[in-house]
Amino acid sequence: MLDGVVRYLDSIKARDPAPRSRWEILLYPGLWAIACHRLAHWLFEADLFLIARIVNHFARFMTGIDIHPGAKIGQNLFIDHGFVVIGETAEIGDNVTMYQGSTLGGTNPTSGIGGKRHPTIGDGVIISLGAAILGPITVGANARIGANAVVTKDVPEGATMIGIPARSTLVEVKPETQDFVPYGTPCSERFDPATQQLEILKCELEQLQKRVAELSAAQSNSNKSNRA
Repeated sequence: MLDGVVRYLDSIKARDPAPRSRWEILLYPGLWAIACHRLAHWLFEADLFLIARIVNHFARFMTGIDIHPGAKIGQNLFIDHGFVVIGETAEIGDNVTMYQGSTLGGTNPTSGIGGKRHPTIGDGVIISLGAAILGPITVGANARIGANAVVTKDVPEGATMIGIPARSTLVEVKPETQDFVPYGTPCSERFDPATQQLEILKCELEQLQKRVAELSAAQSNSNKSNRA
């Protein structure tokens, strides 16, 4: 058990340059919120719903983080700062990072699938500050959700999503950006709100030009075959 705690603390330190030691991380509200959730979820699974709710409310009061006891959370979830909300039917994979103010919210339960109304988050996802992921959708592994993005549709694996409603930036994942990037996006003018739209249009234009070239080549080959 102690080895598991140490690995968890080290996984947080690898994603956060602020702490100087593991002891500092033990004071993080996100760590205590998840510890309380483990107990609350165990009680919830045992149908002790009221006691689970009491643990949940205590954790929310102490940390400012609201995790419903029914939520399923994998290993090494890192909640940086507070004011995060995770709904009842949310499912979170391993090594996920959530920044302050992010939400895994629900939608009208009549539109859900089998009662599920909250998102499923894949391994290694980064959810930046203020982002909202709503409804019984799936966010693919290693995706990045930009600050204040509102996601209402499935997200492909490895995609970077920005805007309201969220859309992919269509930016190629290069070797230097494959490691963990705090807040989900590099600190670059390419991701500045003032230039995001232009960057997206450029990427879309490149994709269209590539498609036109492919179609032209196919048409040319077809004409040659007909002459033969």
